[in-house]
This record gives sequence, structure tokens and C-alpha cells, in this order.
Amino acid sequence: MMRSLYSGVAGLTTHQTKMDVIGNNIANVNTVGFKSSSVNFSDTFYQTTSSASGANADLGTAGTNAKQIGLGSTVAAITTNITEAGGTSTTNRALDIAINGDSFLVVRSGTGTYFTKSGALNIDDAGNLYCTTNGAIVQGWLADDDGNIIKDTVKDLAVMTASSTYYEPEATTAVTISGNIDPSDTDLTPTYDANGVPIDGGEVTTFSFYDNLGESYTVKLYISLAQDQTTGTVTYDVRVADVLDSDSNSIFVTSTTDATTGVTTYTANTNAVISFGGVEISGSQVTVDSTTGKMTLTCTADQIQQIQFSSSTGEFVSTTERDNAIYNGSAINFSVISVDGTNTGDTSSFPQHDTSTDEGGLNIYFNDLTQYSAGGSSKISSVKGDADGYNTGNKAGNMTGISIDSEGKIWGSYDNGLTKCLAQIAVATFANPSGLEAAGNSLYAASLNSGDFDGVGEEVSLSGSFTVGALEMSNVDLATEFTQMIITQRGFQANSRIITTSDSMLEELVNLKR
Repeated sequence: MMRSLYSGVAGLTTHQTKMDVIGNNIANVNTVGFKSSSVNFSDTFYQTTSSASGANADLGTAGTNAKQIGLGSTVAAITTNITEAGGTSTTNRALDIAINGDSFLVVRSGTGTYFTKSGALNIDDAGNLYCTTNGAIVQGWLADDDGNIIKDTVKDLAVMTASSTYYEPEATTAVTISGNIDPSDTDLTPTYDANGVPIDGGEVTTFSFYDNLGESYTVKLYISLAQDQTTGTVTYDVRVADVLDSDSNSIFVTSTTDATTGVTTYTANTNAVISFGGVEISGSQVTVDSTTGKMTLTCTADQIQQIQFSSSTGEFVSTTERDNAIYNGSAINFSVISVDGTNTGDTSSFPQHDTSTDEGGLNIYFNDLTQYSAGGSSKISSVKGDADGYNTGNKAGNMTGISIDSEGKIWGSYDNGLTKCLAQIAVATFANPSGLEAAGNSLYAASLNSGDFDGVGEEVSLSGSFTVGALEMSNVDLATEFTQMIITQRGFQANSRIITTSDSMLEELVNLKR
């Protein structure tokens, strides 16, 4: 009877443990990333009152089984249902992520490395990406200045540093002119001087570019029909008409305002020098109306470049400048050499053309132009960059926001309209994820039975993906938990009956002698 008492006590203890686990599951039914646990029982020690014996042919007796009395139950395992995904809750926050798959976010709390399924992230005052559930800093890989992810050992994701909150300006080094020149367009016929040099008229087109400081400039070009033509091609003259700064003021014109009268007088800026097709053009060639500031730039024959089209197909043929293997006769080089006489040479904020290497400056590509009949009207446009969209340049920008994509890459958005890859979130997978030890605050720690973390991590795409703007909720199934609660209650009740019944039997034993 004493054995039955102990069995009943063991049963009460194990069922109490199971009830504790069920209670914890239900308490965390709305905890982000929580993984429910389940309890498995096993029988415990046995008292053997008689060992098993084999058959004896000499005595003619059969074998007997061992006689064993069990001593109750014990908790065999408390298993975390870690591979079962919880439901996805949409939050529409740019920094909330749900992990699709068996991987875990890698986080640092204090000096320890932990793992979590909670993807409720934010930025702290130091610019680090952290998990709001537990305050741990998210780990991953940072990007270099070109936005390339460097996948070395994981480190704190400091995504809002002094350098990342500012987008460096970059000079434009290529411009693409596209559209169609209609040979019947009357605007293409200019006024020529005695030497056949166009001095007035032509189809106007413009393009803009950034210098090294991110300052925007606009170049005005005239495209006109050349006076001298060759068989099989149609040739057009291209000349510079003006260069304007970001305030739409010509760099070839300076203004002076009399402090007494308030009258502004305009004069030519002789310090302004540009290069077009490798030939310099200076402000000394500009005539300016001193009252209105209207200017006229007169180019010489060698300062005018040409583009050619096939007279039979209307397709672009070549330019007369930069006809080499690199540019394949498709580009004319442009650069600002000086504006005020000081911003020049190696210290210039404008990309300079090196004639010895035929590199630098800004390449104006004309090979996207065509010459088709279009009702007598030409339509010409321009975009920054080459045909592949590179070398566009950009102005400086300040960060306006941060977002995360499905691969875990963190992007910064800037007020210059550009984005930059700042870092990538790393994840960890384990051979036995159920072997991870819960550390509280939705954190798990690696154990001897879970497998080790290599310190590098992996991309989430190797084992799943991120859903942005959502969170993985608890995987607790209330229906299952309530059912287990009933079973546990009945088990606890039955074990209590063992104790009360054993107590009654002991009471009868004591009452044998009265």
C-alpha cells in the first residue's frame, strides 16, 4: 500500500508538471513567435519481487515471468513544438517580418548570442536594428560603399550611422539623346555665315547633369542641317548654345547690381570655359545684352561637332568625334573646364576629360537617335546615363526611411529619389531545432543537443523567406490545449484517488485492533 501512495504522489507531480506547461502555452497564446510545448510521461522504477525463470525439462516445470511492481510515472520529456509555424498576422509595418521556414533570427543580448522567431523590429537611438520583444540587437552582414553585402561573421546591424543616413553625390558621366530627327523639319535649317558655319537656328534640345558635388546643370544644344553633305549620309551639326546652373543662370554671364540705384548690369563671364568634342569654348565668344542679360554664343567651325544618319534607312551612323573602339563613334564628350577661374583642374567639381587616355568628362550618346519622316516635326529627348542606365550620377540625399525585402536586405530611401542597400539580416538553422533551450523573452539558446551556430549564418532564401509587414504569432492551438487540460485534470483526479483509497486501506489496517 505504501508503494501505491508513492505512485499516486508521482502521478500527481507529473500531471501538475503537464498542467504547468499547458498553462504556460495558454498564457502565451498571443505572444509573437512563441512555440508551444508538450509533455511526455514514462513509467519509472520497478520493484522486482521475483525474477523470471526458464523452463526446466528435468523437473517438468514451465518458465515463469518476473513479478514487478511499478512505482509510478515521471516526466520523460518536455518537447517544444518549434518546427510548427504559427499563424501570420499582417501589421503593414515596414520593419515587421515573419519567417517562413525553420530558420531563426540571430540576435545579441548582452554578451550572448541567441535566436528568436519574433520579427517585430525597430531602430534604437544608436541606429541599430533590434527586436522589440526582447531588446536584443539583430545580427547580420553589412554592405560596403557600393551596396555589396560582405558575408563575414555576423555583427550588429547598425543601419542608421552617420554615413548611411547621407547619400553621397556623384557626377553624371553619360547622357543619352534619343528620339527622332525629321529631315522635313524647317527648324533644322539654320542661318549660315560666309564660311558655312551655322550662327542661328536649329532644333533645340537640352540635357542635364550633376557635378561631383551633386549640383545640377543644364546644357542647351542646337542640332541643324549641315551645309556640306556627303553621298549616302545625312549630316547634322551639333553646337552648344548655353550652359545653365541650378538657378537657370548662364555660366557665361555675370551680373552686378548697383547698391545705390539697384540697377543690374550683365556682362560676359570670360572665366567660363567648356570643352565640346575635345575643343574648348570660352566666355569670350559670348555677346550679352547688358540690360536683359540675354546672351548669344557664337561657335567656330572646329567647335561644332557632327552626327550622321543613313540617307536610305534613317538609322544612326556615327559622330565625328570619339570614333574609336570604346565609344564606336556614338558619343561626343562634354566637360566644364572652368566657371569662375578657380574651380579647375584636379580641384574641379566637374569630371574632366583626359585627352591622353580619352577618358573622363561626360559622354553624350547619340546612337539612339533616328532620322525618320514624322510629319515635319522632330521629337528629341534626353536622359542621364548610358543605354544600360549606368553613370547617371545623383545629387546628395538625406535618409527618409528604411525597409526590408523578402531576402532580408535592408534598404535606405533618400530624398534624392534613390535607394541604397545597407545590410542583410542573417538567419541560423539547426540540425535539431527542438533541442534549443528557451531563455525567456522569446529567445532561444543553442544547446549540446541542438547543434552549434557557426558565427556566420546564412541567407533566409536557403531555407525559406521573409514576409514583410507581418509577424509570426504563437503556434498554440487552444482546442488542443483545452483537450489536454481536461485529460490532465482527470489524470490528476484519478491519481488523487489512489492516495485517498490507499489512506482508507491503511486506516482499516490500523483499526484491526481496537
